[in-house]
Amino acid sequence: MQMTNLMQHRLFLPLLALALILLANLVVSPEFFHLQFKDGRFYGSLIDVLNRSAPCALLAIGMSLVIATGGIDLSVGAVVAITGAVCANLLNSSFDAMFLVIAAGLLVGLAAGMVNGSLVSIFGIQPIVATLVLMVAGRGIAQLINSGQIVTFQNQSFAAIGVGSIFGLPSPVVLALLVFLLVQLAMRFTALGLFIEACGSNPRASHYLGLNVRVIKFFVYCVSGICAAFAGMVITADIQGADANNAGLWLELDAILAVVLGGASLAGGRFSLPLTMIGVLIIQAMSTTIIMSGMEPKYNLLIKSVVILIVLLLQSPALRQQLRGLAFARGNKA
Repeated sequence: MQMTNLMQHRLFLPLLALALILLANLVVSPEFFHLQFKDGRFYGSLIDVLNRSAPCALLAIGMSLVIATGGIDLSVGAVVAITGAVCANLLNSSFDAMFLVIAAGLLVGLAAGMVNGSLVSIFGIQPIVATLVLMVAGRGIAQLINSGQIVTFQNQSFAAIGVGSIFGLPSPVVLALLVFLLVQLAMRFTALGLFIEACGSNPRASHYLGLNVRVIKFFVYCVSGICAAFAGMVITADIQGADANNAGLWLELDAILAVVLGGASLAGGRFSLPLTMIGVLIIQAMSTTIIMSGMEPKYNLLIKSVVILIVLLLQSPALRQQLRGLAFARGNKA
């Protein structure tokens, strides 16, 4: 009963924030919730929000696990760019079999995750520094693969990953949902989720209890890399091209923000994938509100940064202690 009440309390604020943002969109555009089914697919503003949220949702799934171990992955945007460059160039060559192209994209994400995981878990480099290396170098690698150009391709089978539909929903939405369900089942119906939270909460105690903290940290960075590869293929398939400079740019910020909005602490420990997904929807709904209200898109990043700052301050134990001290002092004066 206590756990149920705690979960309901954690769900209340994110759901309330999402509801308020959606209500604001309804005020700006009365037809915001209108759905239309045409040619075997749903259309409408809500579907657009879900569709545009898919790449961020994929990144946020992997980011949740990384942050739960007390780490951070700043390289996911660069991995998106590398994956897109590899897939686009393969599709323009004779090596254009769909299965092999997708496998190559996933191998890129796995390799990036293995690099980050090795630097963090084996060599003991701080996660923010270890992933910053690939964040910077990754875009350079993507540009080298593309020879500094935007590489386009014509392949309807691969493009269906970004612009197709399954059961009336956009393909990216279905892909993100499948990845979410797979990871959620692994985290909550096996001991893996508990191991990850334990390593993030107290790595030393977890080690003494027999958990291999290094392997667990290595694993979550690999998952994050694979999720970034999925997001890279979705973005590349959507525009039928690979832009090494702009693909996945700032998406790492959105993924981190989504995890934080979901109530996870950047210090590691407890995490919730459903709450992270709500955080993703809040971010995209905010972007939609900015666009539909007529505000210039340049304010988008500023608003997201302010939200991150507010959430981090609310999570700060020092700030909460100071606020309690002020409240206690005012109570004594009264």
